[in-house]
Amino acid sequence: MPYKYLSNIDSPADLRKHSIPELKVVCSEVREFLIDTVSKVGGHLGAGLGAVELAVALHYVFNTPEDKLVWDVGHQAYPHKVLTGRRDTFHTIRQLGGISGFLKRSESPYDTFGAGHASTAMSAALGMAVARDLAGDKFRVVAIVGDGAMTGGMAYEAMNNAGLQKRNLIVVLNDNNMSIAPNMWALSNYFTELIANPSYNKFKANVWDLTGKLESIGDRIRRIAARVEEGIKVVVTPGMLFEALGFRYFGPINGHNITQLVKIFKDIKDLPGPILVHTITRKGKGYKPAENDVQALHGVTPFDKVTGISPKKPDTAPAYTKVFGKAVVEIAKQNPTVVGITAAMPDGTGLDQLQKEIPERFFDVGIAEQHAVTFAAGLATQGYIPIAAIYSTFLQRAFDQIIHDVSIQHLHVVFCLDRAGIVGADGPTHHGVLDLAYLRCIQNMIVMSPKDESELRDMLYTAVQYKGGPIALRYPRGNGLGVSLKSSFDMLEIGKGEIVRPGKDVAILAIGNMVYPSLKAADLLLKDGIDAEVVNMRFVKPIDAELIEDLCKRFSYLLTVEDHVVDGGFGSAVLEAIASKKIHDTHVKVHGVPGDFIEHGTPGELYAMLKLDAPGIASVVKNFFREKPQPHSIETIA
Repeated sequence: MPYKYLSNIDSPADLRKHSIPELKVVCSEVREFLIDTVSKVGGHLGAGLGAVELAVALHYVFNTPEDKLVWDVGHQAYPHKVLTGRRDTFHTIRQLGGISGFLKRSESPYDTFGAGHASTAMSAALGMAVARDLAGDKFRVVAIVGDGAMTGGMAYEAMNNAGLQKRNLIVVLNDNNMSIAPNMWALSNYFTELIANPSYNKFKANVWDLTGKLESIGDRIRRIAARVEEGIKVVVTPGMLFEALGFRYFGPINGHNITQLVKIFKDIKDLPGPILVHTITRKGKGYKPAENDVQALHGVTPFDKVTGISPKKPDTAPAYTKVFGKAVVEIAKQNPTVVGITAAMPDGTGLDQLQKEIPERFFDVGIAEQHAVTFAAGLATQGYIPIAAIYSTFLQRAFDQIIHDVSIQHLHVVFCLDRAGIVGADGPTHHGVLDLAYLRCIQNMIVMSPKDESELRDMLYTAVQYKGGPIALRYPRGNGLGVSLKSSFDMLEIGKGEIVRPGKDVAILAIGNMVYPSLKAADLLLKDGIDAEVVNMRFVKPIDAELIEDLCKRFSYLLTVEDHVVDGGFGSAVLEAIASKKIHDTHVKVHGVPGDFIEHGTPGELYAMLKLDAPGIASVVKNFFREKPQPHSIETIA
């Protein structure tokens, strides 16, 4: 649809041609454009709606892209994308071959730093400011961070360093009291409660009422009262903390008042030293369904624009996340020492079910994965069994804590990695394709992956019952396979796989969610006269070396299949086991995710592209088996 102003804004230079009153219309049009487009194609909605005026004001005042805007994460940066030449391609967002849902340096010169994980913007912005000063340049650097990012320790590390360096740096704190779930940020709660305190507001109202009745000195008293009020704000807002860290604090400011935002940014853009502008915004601003249910309309599939409701999908199998969450509650009710820990993702990990059923044993630590792991370690020292449910790609941030605080001390912490493997539209920052490698190299760690949702339940139970130290299980995003679920749990033998389909020509060794596609591939291969045996290995560490040795005795051709990078993953573990047994006459091909970063697209599209769906696996097996490699060969495929 044509817009009065937005249709002609192809860059921030076009935006700067408009007057301040016209910017209000631009904001309305950007908001309408986001609602209209995301309702059709899906994506992240609420955060972007809350940051429309911020994006417009920042691009209006600062000379981008020469001046650098560093957005934290990217959920809030949808308006930024619309204003920086991507309006006409915005309908392709998060789709195969389309624009990214996050910031991406290769996509636009206005995306100064790529980010899919929170709390990174200030560190990156400070680095840019230092580079500017070393080179003798004059551009400005602005980091825009959500208050959710302030639950991460990295944000304070950056602020502390920025305050000490005294570089010219501006930080805009976009405070909507939300990340995806309500923030676990003590300062945000402190600020919100005190500014809303009846005593504070009564003081303000009484002074204004009284001075309004005093004709001669009323204005002078009001000016004095305003200064007193600013003094009170220094005490009752986070400004006191930011000032202590070396920042000059301005705020809080209405983040939806475009006139006020433009004025404040013009006033502070050339002030020396680190500056923090604290803006108050509303997630989902301007769209009632998003304002009323910010969690539901944070990340969305296509929805009805009028109601905000996505069409009901046909009945499908429950999601792995839901199965996991229900199993946690069942196990926690049986075992009073079990607790659940999440890093700002109660819904995303399924631990919201524990939060509802047994709230005293549920802990949301905010976007602080490092703290989450060491917090879990502390609980484990006192005989509790922490279930740390963290997305695969986010647990990467706590690698040292897993080693230093958990594994070295042989502590019983259960790591549950949701969103393992290819996740789809969120792309390379969220694909969980490194976890097998970074976990299996850690001493004392057990690593397993279920073939379906029933085995997920048994693996979780096994992990809780295990007494030997840290143990991890990883499982994919999305719905399960619809297998029947038992009302009880079975203990699995650590390090033992199972043959799920006998064969005689070639063996396919699969891990996790690659087992069922491998079974379907075996059916396809049989039509071509190749009888494939399919093995559910279950464990990556310890690997079932006895089973592998048996397979090598019975087959000359082995294919390993994993939803993970081929370097250092499941296939590598199989090769190591074969080498340790000094087996020389088996041909092995490792099949998985290649060494390149995989872009965004639907999981189905990406699996087909990587030949990790049933037809793809069958074609790889067929080519491998019929090539008849030279004796003693070990091959890999990427």
